[in-house]
This record gives sequence, C-alpha cells and structure tokens, in this order.
Amino acid sequence: MPADPSSRVAGETSARRAGTPQRSTTSPPPSGAGPSAVEVRRSARRRRTVSAYREGDRTVVLIPARMSEAEEQRWVNVMLDKLAAQESKRLLGDAELCERARQLSDQYFDGRARPASVRWVTNQNTRWGSCTPSEGSIRLSHRLQGMPEYVVDYVLVHELAHLLVPGHGPRFWRLLEAYPRTERARGYLEGVVAAARLPQLPAAREE
Repeated sequence: MPADPSSRVAGETSARRAGTPQRSTTSPPPSGAGPSAVEVRRSARRRRTVSAYREGDRTVVLIPARMSEAEEQRWVNVMLDKLAAQESKRLLGDAELCERARQLSDQYFDGRARPASVRWVTNQNTRWGSCTPSEGSIRLSHRLQGMPEYVVDYVLVHELAHLLVPGHGPRFWRLLEAYPRTERARGYLEGVVAAARLPQLPAAREE
C-alpha cells in the first residue's frame, strides 16, 4: 500500500527533533517552485509525517525512509507549495503587494511597468486580477491570498504586462514568456477552478 503520510510545515527546531536522517539528497527545485535548492532527508524513525523548512538559500524536506522516489517527488512538490502559500499569506498586505509588483517589474520588464496602486479586493470572484492601464491601478482577488507565492507573482506579472500592452494579443503573451513559472501557475489556477466546479457529495448518514 502506498504511503499516505500526514503533512506539516515545521520550523527548523521541531523538524530536527524528528530523528537522524538516514539519507540526504540535494537537487534543484521543481520548475516553478522557487529559487532555492531542495534537500531531501530520509529518516528511518519517521513513519508518517512529512516536514519542510527553509535553511538559508535551500529548502529542507524531511520524509520517511520507506518512501519511493515517486512519492518523494510528489511530497516535495506538496511541501514547497505549502511553504510558499504560508509565506505569501503571512507577508503580503497591500503595501507588500505593491512593493512586490515593483520588484517583478524590475526583474521581468526592466522597470517599465510602474503601477500607481496595487491592492487586494473582495469583489472579484470570476477573475484573479484586473488592471486599469489609464489609472495605473492593479487589483488582485482576495481568493489568491494563501496560494503559493509563484502563483500570486504570476497574476501580478500578468497585470503588470497589461500596463504595457492592454490586450491579449501576441505581443502581450511574448511579455509573459519572461516569467519562467507561467505554465505552472496557470495549471495551479486551472486546478483550483476545476475543483470548485466538482459536485458536492452529500454527507454520509449514520445508520
């Protein structure tokens, strides 16, 4: 039977108490996961839990020793997304969102896209973001709060590109090619939309 560990995002101290790692591997992050390397540490004493924490410029993921390579890769992706979502939710208020937009503009558009305002809104339930180029204003749906950082960054980059190209023509999509996590972020958002459309199963009745 495949392992089905419960997961938790842990701080460094609590994660280290889980047991001495049996094997450690380090690899570049999966596409779209973030800039740091990923180190996987296997522990024979760890049975069901998976933990992750940041350590300098890398991410450490602690897993049970009995996991297969496929399970390892799946849980690395899960934990990277959990860490990114946790950090995004904790750090990004309106002021931080505006600063992040400026950083992304500098990184991907040579600073040419300069929004006058960037803020969260609660009245966008059918789209993730919107932009008014004439005002230089960008609005992001509150539904993005808590999603992985690379997903929020993608929506910001998308709206920043609209400050330079209002429509969705070929020139616009060429601008989006500068952001390396575009496909991963779009896939994540499509998955969220698809999950929301699934029929709700009736609650089980007790006999």
